[in-house]
Amino acid sequence: MENILSIGLVQTNLRWKDKTANLALIHQLVESIHQPIDILLLPELFNTAFCIDDLSLAEDESGATLAFMQQLSIQQACAVGGSFLFKENENVYNRFFLVDKNEVLGVYDKHYLFSLVNENQLLQNGNKKACITYKGWKLQPFICYDLRFPAWCQNNDNAEVQLYVASWPQKRIHHWQILLQARAIENQCYTVGVNRIGDDFYNNAHNGHSSVFDFTGTKICDMQSKDGIDIVTLSKVDLEAHKKRYPFWKDREKE
Repeated sequence: MENILSIGLVQTNLRWKDKTANLALIHQLVESIHQPIDILLLPELFNTAFCIDDLSLAEDESGATLAFMQQLSIQQACAVGGSFLFKENENVYNRFFLVDKNEVLGVYDKHYLFSLVNENQLLQNGNKKACITYKGWKLQPFICYDLRFPAWCQNNDNAEVQLYVASWPQKRIHHWQILLQARAIENQCYTVGVNRIGDDFYNNAHNGHSSVFDFTGTKICDMQSKDGIDIVTLSKVDLEAHKKRYPFWKDREKE
């Protein structure tokens, strides 16, 4: 068990439907890391950008994207997390993977699909939350729109870190940061949110603000509109001391 967890947040301008360009871009950014880290976190649909209307982009476990994540994990000696369109049987999911070398540590399918752009009609939603243990830390992944629904994000598993990967537009970026802060306070855990930058095919602007909040709602990191990687360090000792001093979590009603 480790008391310190370091996470690299990858924030960049994703190319529309261009897997080759996106994977190459991420690989180039990651090469700038010259210190050990535990987790590398990528934005929502990091290989294609948020183009959910082309289901031909979906891959299965034999596809290039999962192989890329595994190779990146080996190269950097860390776990790698992010979501992409995943095909299973006849359904396509917005699925988050956390991999460590050649092992898939856990997966999570986006539960709240973004009806404003018909994501709920194009994809199959997931109905099971995930809690993944890595290096003694309990991690709970969510995807973008999930962030707006506190009942779904309620920390019944007492996760130490909630991971949110997103493609959150600039016009509602103030919601993004306020909600990340609120989830951290109410769940008494760290929240780590990774977003993209740049304009998409429909000219929706994204200005990043990948952010990390601690269990008190204090902001640890805000990448603003930076194109690159920031690394944050989380302390389990500090978290456990806070929860012992303020055991609000014991009074939480279970669903």
